[in-house]
Amino acid sequence: MGKVHAAITAVHGWVPEFRLTNKELEQMVDTNDEWIRSRTGIEERRILKAKNKASSDMGAEAVKGLLEKSGTSPEEVDLLICATVTPDMLFPATANIICDKVGIKGKASFDLNAACSGFLYALSVGARMMESGAYKKVVVVGADKMSSIVDYQDRTTCILFGDAAGAVLLEPNEDGLGFQDAVLKTDGEGRELLRQEGGGSLIPATVESVMAGKHYIRQEGPKVFKFAVTNMADAAEEILQNHQLKGEDITWLVPHQANKRIIDATAERMGLPLDRVMVNIQKYGNTTAATIPLCLWEWESQLRKGDNLIIAAFGGGFTWGSAWVKWAYDGDKR
Repeated sequence: MGKVHAAITAVHGWVPEFRLTNKELEQMVDTNDEWIRSRTGIEERRILKAKNKASSDMGAEAVKGLLEKSGTSPEEVDLLICATVTPDMLFPATANIICDKVGIKGKASFDLNAACSGFLYALSVGARMMESGAYKKVVVVGADKMSSIVDYQDRTTCILFGDAAGAVLLEPNEDGLGFQDAVLKTDGEGRELLRQEGGGSLIPATVESVMAGKHYIRQEGPKVFKFAVTNMADAAEEILQNHQLKGEDITWLVPHQANKRIIDATAERMGLPLDRVMVNIQKYGNTTAATIPLCLWEWESQLRKGDNLIIAAFGGGFTWGSAWVKWAYDGDKR
């Protein structure tokens, strides 16, 4: 019997219908379409406009689609991990709520918060837990309703973020396919540069904190950009070096969709042409923990069994990292 790897055996995504275009943002804040495109690569982003809908609703839609397309019943799922920075509430966990909405009961679930690196972290955790032998079917979800924490009067942040969810199913594989390795990093000094200050135990919600805008996301754009360009590329390069891989060995780079210039820099560092890089930031913006599964979902039909994927991400905190995954099935046959 070979070593057990956690293989991705299905992927699904879900995005809201409403499109917030750059032209519409021009009417809301002092910005313009050309400026946004040239600096970020974003043309539009999806926004969850329906009342009383939250991250769990998007996550549940992604998981429902995942289970249906893979022929998996809710009863078969052993563990569900939800990566999110916009939980429905501080507790119970959004993962718990997703489980309830899709009919998963009496099984393990929890949330994981590593900002935009959340899905990468959750994938690594889910894979390691499966490799332990304790779980056979693991669902990893990335879901964020970023519009709930965006200040649409702050042009440095409101142009960047959108709402979406994506999910993957992990199952054991003994043929060498699936999750191979990851490098995960953190530097807490970055907390001052990309943050949401209000809502936790440090700054609980009060009239004063709300009026001061403490519950919105804030970032120091140029400093975050500089750190992200260097470290996301470094993490991708590290995973290659650790396994004696070269650019020509990699079928696809799956980068977090934060900024087109960051994506381009990471691809250049790895020696990959852009036609082997998954990029959909122009359609969805930065959906935080959902960007990577959304890419896998959109490119699924092009993926082939045995493809080498490098997943790379960078997020607030700071958190960042990279993973090597060997794809486990021909996507056009799913």
